[in-house]
Amino acid sequence: MRKLRLINSRNRLTHALIQAVLALQAKYLCSERPLSLLPLTQAQMSERLKAQPGLSVVADPGRISRLIRGLSLALPNSKIIPLTGLFPKPRQVHCHFVDYVIKKENALFGAGMLREPLTDGDIAEIFEREHGVRLLRRTVANIRCDLAIPDYRSRSHRTNYLAATEGFSALVPLTAQALRIAVPSHPGVYEIRAACVSGPGGEKGEWSWRTVPPGPHSVIYIGSAGDLRKRLGDHLRGSSGNTLLYRHITDGTARVRFRLTSEGWRREERELYRVFCETFGMPPPCNRMSP
Repeated sequence: MRKLRLINSRNRLTHALIQAVLALQAKYLCSERPLSLLPLTQAQMSERLKAQPGLSVVADPGRISRLIRGLSLALPNSKIIPLTGLFPKPRQVHCHFVDYVIKKENALFGAGMLREPLTDGDIAEIFEREHGVRLLRRTVANIRCDLAIPDYRSRSHRTNYLAATEGFSALVPLTAQALRIAVPSHPGVYEIRAACVSGPGGEKGEWSWRTVPPGPHSVIYIGSAGDLRKRLGDHLRGSSGNTLLYRHITDGTARVRFRLTSEGWRREERELYRVFCETFGMPPPCNRMSP
């Protein structure tokens, strides 16, 4: 009977532990977004369980640590999450946030919505405003170094794509009528932007610091041609051989901008492509190979 009571007590503790974790990390378990994880320690869980009536087993941090090592949760999509993963240290959560901010910074540059990189102080300010957590600028710098993310000054050199597109035309709708009116049959280099449903990262209107007026398009293709109007018309009709690009522009919302050049347009395309890759860490999604 004593052994049975001990087993039942252990089961009650395990059940209470899982229920408490599910309640605390519900937002993360529903979204699977690392930013939704809450910092959680065994000591915090111990205090929470001690306040629950009916538990005859002492829920000390050591016991909780041993329990969670062998437990996992199965999500509705069949993904298995070890219970230890739902007890992140504050530093882990802060790392997720800094990584997210820098990735969003790159996305905002790609959309032409950010003028310059964020300083460590900027990141700390966003953290406090959006999550209510105060971090020292020095702490952000340490986390950034752990993630191998360059500092503000080094990242500022990666804004070169904005400078490389100096002299480009205004954005023109990628339609047959606009091509006839606004795009000449002349050599040049161009970029195509595809419509986005929302802002970078999927949220609307979250960030407002040091941005230019937001635009609904992101660069998906960089090219050049001896006859811009003809080449862009080929893309529009789907006869350029790039089926992925064609899928992005069939809804009629794509935009194009260009810069005319008398010669060397392929060289300009290669340079623009190179600077884009250096700026954003990846090529435009519809460029299937380096020019």
